[in-house]
Amino acid sequence: MTAGLGKLLFGIGIAIALFGLVAWLAPGSLRWMGRLPGDIRGDHFVFPIVTCLVISAALTVIVNVLARLLR
Repeated sequence: MTAGLGKLLFGIGIAIALFGLVAWLAPGSLRWMGRLPGDIRGDHFVFPIVTCLVISAALTVIVNVLARLLR
């Protein structure tokens, strides 16, 4: 395993821990997840397509910025 991969895995772990901490300490701050305009909600299912797209775009920007900084 290279040092770069170790740093990446450590960063991903920290990000997951921070997200978990926010979800645990401030559960009301994540109410928007799954409730954006365009998310599909039925009686027995939820398909948060727009939420997934927003999270994907944000993660793409973050990963690209980190990749450019670590070069």
